[in-house]
Amino acid sequence: MSTISHPLASKTAVITGSNSGIGLGIAKELAKAGADVVLNSYTDRDEDHALAAEIGKEHGVTARYIAADLSDGEAARRLVTEAGACDILVNNAGIQHVAPLQDFPTAKWNAIIAINLSSAFHTTAEALPMMRKAGWGRVVNIASAHGLTASPYKSAYIAAKHGIVGLTKTVALETAEEPITANAICPGYVLTPLVEAQIPDTMKEYDMDRETVIRDVMLKRQPSKEFATTEQMGGTCVFLCSDAAAQITGTTISVDGGWTAL
Repeated sequence: MSTISHPLASKTAVITGSNSGIGLGIAKELAKAGADVVLNSYTDRDEDHALAAEIGKEHGVTARYIAADLSDGEAARRLVTEAGACDILVNNAGIQHVAPLQDFPTAKWNAIIAINLSSAFHTTAEALPMMRKAGWGRVVNIASAHGLTASPYKSAYIAAKHGIVGLTKTVALETAEEPITANAICPGYVLTPLVEAQIPDTMKEYDMDRETVIRDVMLKRQPSKEFATTEQMGGTCVFLCSDAAAQITGTTISVDGGWTAL
């Protein structure tokens, strides 16, 4: 492989929550850039392993799938250990629940904080010694526009995503004099299979056509009135892993169509 056409050749990337949606898009773009990839989710199905094999074959890299329940801190650490190497760590795993604060179930709060925030602490703590030994590293945390702003009824998610932004800054400061960077990507609405599946129900709920419900309901707070794509998320991650981004650390990059500019 040419290091020019494959800038991340010889690097290993671990991407949490990556058997679908944003995580899968990031895994594919990292593999396209030449990185070996480790996919992850909590399931352990034949199709999960087949998905990794397909990515590996398409891009000529080593691709594996490792199941891990990231609500368990020790399991999150084992994911990185089992990967064997972790030059690039992408903390993407996340869940959501919507409810008024006084009605928010304690179990849901605990699960969201564990998966969306605490897992990133555990994986990063395990990955940093590997990066230091290799003399190079990239930590990319997938936060959200909700890591920079807020909405009602999403207390746990917003608390976790704000926490991810703070964790990112701390990791960046602790590694500032090393060839390791830590940054957070803050997407707005991204067109994933999960979001796509919500469109028909939202059309029925508001009695609107597809274009109107996307523009006026789903993307009400996204000034571009366009979804970001998983490929764009992956491309942003690849950029943060490139030499051009070597002095970008401890910051957030919004991929939100202008949401946080309001």
